[in-house]
Amino acid sequence: QVQLVESGGGLVQAGGSLTLSCAPSGRIFGSYAMAWFRQAPGKEREFVAQSSWTGDRTSYADSVKGRFTISRDNAKNTLYLQMSSPQPEDTAVYYCAQKKNPYTDFVAGEPRGLEYWGQGTQVTVSS
Repeated sequence: QVQLVESGGGLVQAGGSLTLSCAPSGRIFGSYAMAWFRQAPGKEREFVAQSSWTGDRTSYADSVKGRFTISRDNAKNTLYLQMSSPQPEDTAVYYCAQKKNPYTDFVAGEPRGLEYWGQGTQVTVSS
């Protein structure tokens, strides 16, 4: 059974920093692409960043490019999202996702249902 557990959320001041973690279990972590999504109140869930299964390919939403960094430690079975200089508009519940199929990247615009999800962690950025 695949389980993804996010941690590290909380309250942070604008311009500060915060690092989220995601620890999947139940499968070989290094075989699956991972991603971060977020959902703000009243808005649809949106893509934030993704990492290939090896970590050598990453991509970001334009809104976070240059401020957030996605990384993974396959030896520790952990995915990270380093949030630098977050802004109030980054306030959301952040979810990590793992592709259901191995060796398959996240693709922009693809329908949901092709991944497993964590329960989410709240990030609140104060101005």
